[in-house]
Amino acid sequence: MSNIETLRGDAIHALRRGDSKVARASFERAIAIGAEDPALYVGLAYACRLMGDADGALVAVDHALAIEPRNLRALMIKGDSLAEKGDARSAASFYLAALRSVTDESALSAELRAELGRARSACDRYAVGLEAELMLRIGAEKLALPSSRRFAESLDVLLGKKTIHVQQPVYYYFPGLPAITFHDRGPFPFLDALEASTSAIREELLEVLRIDSAFKPYVERDPNRPRNDQQGLAENPDWSAFYLWKDGAPVAENAARCPRTMRALAAIPLCKVPNRSPTVLFSLLRPGAHIPPHTGMVNTRLIGHLPLIVPEGCTFRVGNDLRDWEEGKAWVFDDTIEHEAWNRSAKTRVILLFDLWRPDLSGDERSLVSAMFEALDARAGVKPTWDM
Repeated sequence: MSNIETLRGDAIHALRRGDSKVARASFERAIAIGAEDPALYVGLAYACRLMGDADGALVAVDHALAIEPRNLRALMIKGDSLAEKGDARSAASFYLAALRSVTDESALSAELRAELGRARSACDRYAVGLEAELMLRIGAEKLALPSSRRFAESLDVLLGKKTIHVQQPVYYYFPGLPAITFHDRGPFPFLDALEASTSAIREELLEVLRIDSAFKPYVERDPNRPRNDQQGLAENPDWSAFYLWKDGAPVAENAARCPRTMRALAAIPLCKVPNRSPTVLFSLLRPGAHIPPHTGMVNTRLIGHLPLIVPEGCTFRVGNDLRDWEEGKAWVFDDTIEHEAWNRSAKTRVILLFDLWRPDLSGDERSLVSAMFEALDARAGVKPTWDM
């Protein structure tokens, strides 16, 4: 055994029996030999803290972090030392760094998991204090105004109450388009007329529902693509579809069964790309079903929902925003932002789902996007596989 390992063992034994003076001397001798080991500096910092030498502990832990910036124990000691000096803001930054340094908390020892819990509690306390001060200085009444909605969300992100969600299209990204979860209704005046047709559309849906085989699993496996379980949804009837438009063309048999629905859709600027879109369907979610977090294919379109049959307990999340569907109340959202859905009821939920061009894409840009996909399909020589 080397001198360094002998000294390390002596120091650890001394720490365990509470002899911080011997432990410090052993760690210092091991470091003096020339070992650039962050664990030795962390041990020295522990010994210094036990002796009441806060400055010595900070010097030692700074050496450890210079060698290994993501050392969990060193980050915790640094946070503790700064907290004891009354610098809560700086302490919180090191506690947060400790939390972010861990990718798999379950792999840690019980002791280190407890340390992370302490770091999490410290960050929460700091966030609560910071929020109270911000409310006092800015004014809670200002943040409650509709015009402050985006700024209020930015504070939630700053305080760690919400996470940042960005567009993450699976297939194609068009730059410069704002990442908005649920869009305001202003650019979509046709929603009023669509909502006025809710009863007529629902009547046609109810006729479709009389035939058990009308709906097919939304996620179907393609033998020409790698097998992907889609988090248990592949071939799962819990999330099913009855298509009115698919792959850019009406599904003739289904459309013929829903003429009033098709007429209502005629006034909507559906996203039209040959062989790919629009896609329009009745989307069915069975009792107890959960659609796990996922993102859509392209960010050049948006997705509309018209809720038709909605029992209580049916919730939809896009990014940080949670909403419950309401029958006859349509919305438009960006499906390239992470989203998921729940039906926590004992009844089936059904919505009309459709895709439409983003209003912030010019006519020329829409034509270019469509031409690009046509060129890709012509090169491939086969009909594309295209999901929502």
